[in-house]
Amino acid sequence: MFAIFRKEISGFFSSLTGYIVIIVFLVINSLFMWVFPGEWNILDSGYASLDTLFFLSPWVFMFLVPAVTMRMIAEEKRLGTIELIYSKPISESGIIYGKYFASVCLVILALLPGLIYYFSVYTLGETPGNLDKGGTLGSFIGLFFLASVYASAGIFASSLTDNQVIAFIIAVLLCFVMFMGFDSIAYLPGLKKLNEVIIRLGINEHYKSISRGVLDIKDVVYFIAVIMLFNEATRFLLLSRKWKGKS
Repeated sequence: MFAIFRKEISGFFSSLTGYIVIIVFLVINSLFMWVFPGEWNILDSGYASLDTLFFLSPWVFMFLVPAVTMRMIAEEKRLGTIELIYSKPISESGIIYGKYFASVCLVILALLPGLIYYFSVYTLGETPGNLDKGGTLGSFIGLFFLASVYASAGIFASSLTDNQVIAFIIAVLLCFVMFMGFDSIAYLPGLKKLNEVIIRLGINEHYKSISRGVLDIKDVVYFIAVIMLFNEATRFLLLSRKWKGKS
């Protein structure tokens, strides 16, 4: 697994992929927080908070994370190198989790410069330091878990096809459904009695819960369970492909 992890990390930064993801994430959030006028602009709102960052970031990651993961398995299948990996003494789980943790590592590297936003807003308030530290920490943790789910969904999408563009589209669709789809379905006519249950099946409810600054074990278990579900589905697909290749 470590060899796969090291290979993917090296690939991110030997090409421009890793740098582009981090720069795009920071630039988009910076433009809305400090440059574009409107309610999301911290200077215009007159309120020292990071609400804009934590509102926009799930949507930014919804496209950036699939852009990172779309090639991970699809490209291996297209080039035929997946068979070469199979020949190595590494399990399907090792392949998947090596690629998965490399994606998560890139997410962490994208989030770390976000501390600049925190210290900027921390010192900009009329009373320096008047910032909800618990809520901010919870929001960063929630954003990490959310992007981690996106990464597992993206790798699953990449295992479905050998076309990177198709993998990207499927991944974005999966991420959107997980983030907003259940909220929309919950309010369809006839589902009123089940709306709370359906909403809790989606990411958004758990993300908002952690963002309040309370790290509930139920929310953590939810994120880990969804990540495991996607990763195990990917492992099943790789296993089925491997056995087809032997038959």
